[in-house]
Amino acid sequence: MRYIRYACIAVFGAALIAVAIANRGMVSLQLIPAEVAGWFAVNPQIELPLFLVIFGGIVVGLLVGFVWEWIREHTQRAEAARQARELRRLQREVSKLRSEKHEGKDEVLALLEQTG
Repeated sequence: MRYIRYACIAVFGAALIAVAIANRGMVSLQLIPAEVAGWFAVNPQIELPLFLVIFGGIVVGLLVGFVWEWIREHTQRAEAARQARELRRLQREVSKLRSEKHEGKDEVLALLEQTG
């Protein structure tokens, strides 16, 4: 199974390298459109290879998706935490009731009764 994983990683890496080599031409990225930049007398832009723009878009998309999913699952995480607290409370209550039940009895008999 480990070799299959390594093979998949190698194929994925080779594909990324092929995309980077095929798209190494420089492109100009502008923060705002040229028409709007004329109004503010500011034209922030940067020259980058196209593959960096592609990979950057993929990374930003993944990060946005992860954050979106984390926010969406907040109710499930809150419910799981509430259930965990309730489970711990009930376990404490059960252990307290068991200790009260065996109070004043022989320790060996109490242990045998508790496990059986």
